Amino acid sequence: MSENSSQEVDGFKQKLEEQLKILQECQESQNVDSCLKCDKILECSIRQEYVKAVYLSMNKGNTGGFEF
Repeated sequence: MSENSSQEVDGFKQKLEEQLKILQECQESQNVDSCLKCDKILECSIRQEYVKAVYLSMNKGNTGGFEF
């Protein structure tokens, strides 16, 4: 793996960690411990961004499969 590739992967992980922090702060402000308990789940942009960050971190920005 090249240095640029490694930095890119670290960027995906960093973005995921940032989105997780934002999501957890939102859950605290809504007094829920899961998005599934929130009335705004279907139209929540915070949750959508978190899901996107999870997906990108799993496939490292590539279309298709995941790296576990």
